Amino acid sequence: MAEAKTTMTDVPVETFLGSVEPPVKRDEARVLDALFRRVTGALPQMWGATIIGYGAYRTTYESGRAVHWMRSGFSPRKSKHSLYLMGGYCDDMTAAGRADMLARLGKHSTGKSCLYVNKLADIDLAVLEQIIAADWATMLQLFPED
Repeated sequence: MAEAKTTMTDVPVETFLGSVEPPVKRDEARVLDALFRRVTGALPQMWGATIIGYGAYRTTYESGRAVHWMRSGFSPRKSKHSLYLMGGYCDDMTAAGRADMLARLGKHSTGKSCLYVNKLADIDLAVLEQIIAADWATMLQLFPED
């Protein structure tokens, strides 16, 4: 069975944050890091070269593929921040409940398990905090701590 391409690394998160370009994305990444730390209570860990993850879980898909992945996290990309919100991907009720919050969030786009934000000034950080908290609670319920 193939190993996951993106795995947890030993690179210090602060080292990565210091390298984010452009500087405005670096500053916003630090704001997001503080928000995720506060909401999750978890220390961040690098996943691959560019993803900052909080917490981790293990599961096995129906196909038999075993997965070790972060509970939540983000990647400060040059054009958009990618926020990985696994609760809405793993649980239909969480995904359905997220619709109201997304309507209040501000300018964003979504993918299967990602929320994309161009810049933090485009969104309401209090609403983002609610979304992260709801997703985190779902992940803890679905996948209790190791």
